[in-house]
Amino acid sequence: MVEIRIHGRGGQGNVLAAYLLATAAFFEEKFSQAFPSFGAERRGAPITAFVRIDSTPILRRSQVTSPRYLILADDGLLRVPETLSGLSPEGAILVNSPHAPEDLRKHLEEEGVSVGPHVRIATIPATRLALEALGRPIPNAPLLSAFLSLTGTLSTESLGRAFAERFSGDLLAKNLALVSSGASLVAANLWKEPIHA
Repeated sequence: MVEIRIHGRGGQGNVLAAYLLATAAFFEEKFSQAFPSFGAERRGAPITAFVRIDSTPILRRSQVTSPRYLILADDGLLRVPETLSGLSPEGAILVNSPHAPEDLRKHLEEEGVSVGPHVRIATIPATRLALEALGRPIPNAPLLSAFLSLTGTLSTESLGRAFAERFSGDLLAKNLALVSSGASLVAANLWKEPIHA
C-alpha cells in the first residue's frame, strides 16, 4: 500500500489534490482513500490531506501517520515539526519550492531542521507554474504530476482524467498543461515502487 500525506495551506487546493489522486487510482482499477484534516478553516491555515492507494481493498481508516511520501505545497511547512512526523527513514518528499533539493536541504540543516540522511527530496516551482498558467497560486496540478512521474504509482494520463471529472473548458486545458509541465520537471520513475496487482 502506498501512503501519502499532503501538507499545505488553505486555498492551495490540497484537499482537492488528495481527491484527484484517489480518483486517478480508481481509473486504474486500484483501491484508494482520500480525506482531509482541518485545523482552523481559513485561507492560509495549515491543511493536511491523506491518500492511500493499493491493489487490494483498504481496511485501514485512520489518518496516515507513517507515510512513505510527503507532498508539500508550501516549503515553509518543513519548519513545522508535525510535517515530518512519522515519515519513513527511506521516504521521499516532493516540495513546492524554487530552490534546488540540495540547497533546500542545506538551508534546513542550517536552521536545525533534519529530514534524515536517507530521505529523498525533489523540488519544483509549482506556485510559479500555477501563477503563469492560472493566474492563481494553486500548485496542485504540477505537484501531483511530478509526484506521479517520480514514483510511477499511477499514470499522468489517469490524473488528467481525474481533472476532467472536475473541470471543463479553458480551466481544464490550463490544468492539463500544468500536469504536463510538472511531470517534465523531474526524473521519471526516480522513486518508483510499483503496486503489485
